[in-house]
Amino acid sequence: MDGIKESLQGYAQELRKEMTKEERHLWYDFLKFQSFPVHRQKVFGRYIVDFYIASARLAIELDGSQHYEEEGLKSDYIRDRYLKSLGIKVLRYTNLDVQQRFAGVCDDILHHVQKRQLARSMGTRW
Repeated sequence: MDGIKESLQGYAQELRKEMTKEERHLWYDFLKFQSFPVHRQKVFGRYIVDFYIASARLAIELDGSQHYEEEGLKSDYIRDRYLKSLGIKVLRYTNLDVQQRFAGVCDDILHHVQKRQLARSMGTRW
């Protein structure tokens, strides 16, 4: 498993260098400037999430069209169940959401971060 993890770490590093246009927009125009740390291309088991906010145990995924084909939907379902088993909530936005509703996506992310951070500080299970 160590070889797989090392391989994924290397791949995640490549993905950070070659972000999609939508990932760059969300990162450079919003996430990078938040008061809480945000990790790009974070590895969990055999999966890599686009963005991860540890203080809220929140993963953010930006989905292109391949995610809406049968195989992509099935793969995302399995992946989301795995992440949920680790206590991580996955927020999914389409590339079109980021392009056309950027402020709404940012507001939604902040809402979920604040809600989950509050729950965590109160000792509430998410």
